[in-house]
Amino acid sequence: MIVAFVCSVLLLGLAAGLRASLASLIRTPRADALHDAAEGDPGAVRVAELLEDRPRLQPAIGMVHSALLVAAALPAAWAATELTFGWPLVLFLVVFGLALVVLGELLPRAWGRDHPRRLAYRLAPMLDIACRLGDRAADLVAEDEVADVPEDPDTEAAQDEEERRLITSVLEFSETIVREVMVPRTDMVTIGSDASSGEALNLVIEHGYSRIPVTGEGTDDIVGIVYAKDLLRIMDQGAGPQPVTELMRPVYFVPETKRVPDLLRDMQAGKVHMAVVVDEFGGTAGLVTIEDLIEELVGEIVDEYDTEAPLIEETGEHEYLIDARLSVEELGQLLAVELPHEEWDTVGGLVLGLAGRVPRKDESFEHEGVTLTVVRVQGRRIAQVQASTAHRIDTAT
Repeated sequence: MIVAFVCSVLLLGLAAGLRASLASLIRTPRADALHDAAEGDPGAVRVAELLEDRPRLQPAIGMVHSALLVAAALPAAWAATELTFGWPLVLFLVVFGLALVVLGELLPRAWGRDHPRRLAYRLAPMLDIACRLGDRAADLVAEDEVADVPEDPDTEAAQDEEERRLITSVLEFSETIVREVMVPRTDMVTIGSDASSGEALNLVIEHGYSRIPVTGEGTDDIVGIVYAKDLLRIMDQGAGPQPVTELMRPVYFVPETKRVPDLLRDMQAGKVHMAVVVDEFGGTAGLVTIEDLIEELVGEIVDEYDTEAPLIEETGEHEYLIDARLSVEELGQLLAVELPHEEWDTVGGLVLGLAGRVPRKDESFEHEGVTLTVVRVQGRRIAQVQASTAHRIDTAT
């Protein structure tokens, strides 16, 4: 009798562990598992493999979980019938049935949901075995065999490539800092604190922005943000011009070294759509919007009002007209060369580093066989660069 009850308790514990680990597994994003696997977590490797086919997990593992609950009930029910009968037996079966539901299903599922990733990693071997057993059992009890429809190889390859791109974007997104995605201060559109609502509205119409930073003594002194909808409300009410200082809203400042995922969570929680980025000295480094952060993850978002010129324009064989805001890493990928993207974030910064000063128009600089020619300079900022590898290729041939 005692052996039967012990077997029931052990099987119930196994079922509870499997249910908790399944709930943890379902709540684990595959991108997080891949990231942890890259850091050397062996459990994360197995979890990432299981999550490749997420739809089969609950049916397969759920079947094994149900079998364990049934197996836990049988020895206890047999032992109870040997010990008692009548109403005590009925009461025992009801209580034990409730215990199976609560201890084998409800509590483990809640615990697993509250502990994603780590619980699944620790119990990954058990999940793997249960998934394999569940798949075998499903094949045995299946009444109708559905022939697999061969998938178009091109379609399958395209889906795999898209999945790899998204996973890569997520992994890179997790390591990106604000400085890499912000609009630099030289490209910021601002308005002085002594301006009126009418001037601010004209600026909104001219540039098409819904939020304009308000400056005090200069660009390093951002005192507020004026919203287009506040300006339109004043115009709709027929009120006269008002100082922008009476309409502006508080500024949300962030350091340029803040990680993009952390900033996105903070902006979502605070319902903030624009942040002013400051450098280590407290000066304005640029600004960033929630759209900039999302674009870093999903790619460029273009609407009917976006009229910006492309960052890359091919002008000849192995020659490109480059917006100086393009990242050095992207230029290296385009030209298939290794460029020092750790030292400089943008192509403009790379050219400034090579020159050691503000270069003049039509000046050329060479690095690793890549010729960079300054096409346009705005003040002290490099705006466009001609990049070419034709000379290196011709020399090699």
